[in-house]
Amino acid sequence: QVELVESGGGLVQAGGSLRLSCVARGATFIRYAMGWFRQAPGKEREFVASIEKNGDSTRYADFVKDRFTISRDNAKNTVLLQMNSLEPEDTAVYSCAGEIEGSSSSRTLDYDFWGQGTQVTDSS
Repeated sequence: QVELVESGGGLVQAGGSLRLSCVARGATFIRYAMGWFRQAPGKEREFVASIEKNGDSTRYADFVKDRFTISRDNAKNTVLLQMNSLEPEDTAVYSCAGEIEGSSSSRTLDYDFWGQGTQVTDSS
């Protein structure tokens, strides 16, 4: 049974930064491409960023605009999302997901395992 556990969310003012973390348990982490998605109230879940199994290739949504950076540490079964210059529109529940033997897709239906999510809220 694979479990993904996110942490690092919270209240943040516009222009601030947060670093989200996702730890994979019960998985051979190196087999998984990993992604971050978010869902704001009343909206559909949307792609944020993804990273291939070995970390060499990344993909970002257009709205990230060089503000966010995804990275992974395979020795620690962890994927990170560094978020800078946060905007009120970034308020959402952020979830990580794993794609078995995948290629860091931007599509939710390609992912096999999901975490419960961590809330990021603008406090401005």
